[in-house]
Amino acid sequence: MIYPEFLKKKDVIGITAPSAGVGRKIESYEASIKVLKEQGYSIKETADVRINSQRSASAETRAKELKSLYQDSEVKMVMCAAGGDFINEVLPYVDWKIMRRHPKYLMGASDPTALLYPLTTKYDVASIYGMNAGAYDPGLSFQFIQDNLKMLKGNKIIQYSSEQCQRKPGWEMDHLELTDPDEWKCTQEKLNTSGRAIGGCLDVMKDLLGTPYDGTAQFVKKYAGDGFIWFFDVYGMSAENVYRTLCQMRYAGYFEHAKAAVIGRVLFESSDTGMSYEEAIVQALPDIPAVYEADIGHTDPCMTLLLGAIVQLKYQAGRGSLKFMVK
Repeated sequence: MIYPEFLKKKDVIGITAPSAGVGRKIESYEASIKVLKEQGYSIKETADVRINSQRSASAETRAKELKSLYQDSEVKMVMCAAGGDFINEVLPYVDWKIMRRHPKYLMGASDPTALLYPLTTKYDVASIYGMNAGAYDPGLSFQFIQDNLKMLKGNKIIQYSSEQCQRKPGWEMDHLELTDPDEWKCTQEKLNTSGRAIGGCLDVMKDLLGTPYDGTAQFVKKYAGDGFIWFFDVYGMSAENVYRTLCQMRYAGYFEHAKAAVIGRVLFESSDTGMSYEEAIVQALPDIPAVYEADIGHTDPCMTLLLGAIVQLKYQAGRGSLKFMVK
């Protein structure tokens, strides 16, 4: 596993928009950039980051802008500006060899899974599923943001589940706050295991399975001795769709050597048949310990995931923790 360098003070962070631009949320984005600069970092944006569009540019242009940051020796880390819906258009134009030849941590959340997942599973470069560059709201003091900033520096911290969580989308609230009890659930009373971390947004992963951008089979074979902890952020898939997708992955052999699966809170819940998400998870993963309603994904708090690294997962009595190790 190739681990890029973590950030140091005065390093340059490159920001690009491989999916949507941030123009529709420009004030929030600028506030987030201010937070990163206050951490001591310099920022270098590609041309189309601030576009107000679901596609920041043509697919080929987006790929070229991503490549430019990897070729830029000043840039030490690359962040995706935002999520979206159309990043899969970019994949045929991405220069994966350049990204492997000049390894830098790539971080994003949601739609950027389409870049992170192949980079880690197929090209063996660790990546970070955690936050997009426009998500560092200075009005928030939640621990998960502080944990993210520490992890970007390479600090070996343990991320603990929160006391409270937020279930509504941030854009539906007057101000972000954690209002609901945060209780993880598990198919076992207690869990203490470790394995190599892999996963991302399941809504995006399902469209990669079996394509040239899916390196799961070779990844599972190469790191079989470590075992795997799978992480699934579910944005808006129905319970039935989650069930079918997890079954597809199991039938394809992707869960061989799996030590556990961790599934976050679903942001937009739905069911066509009355199936619950708990039923979907338990039925699709009958022989794998599963933690669900966890602090990953589209609801706050959301832990930062160092994909490709070894992670120690602990769960007991509704509480959980993650510790990532670079080895």
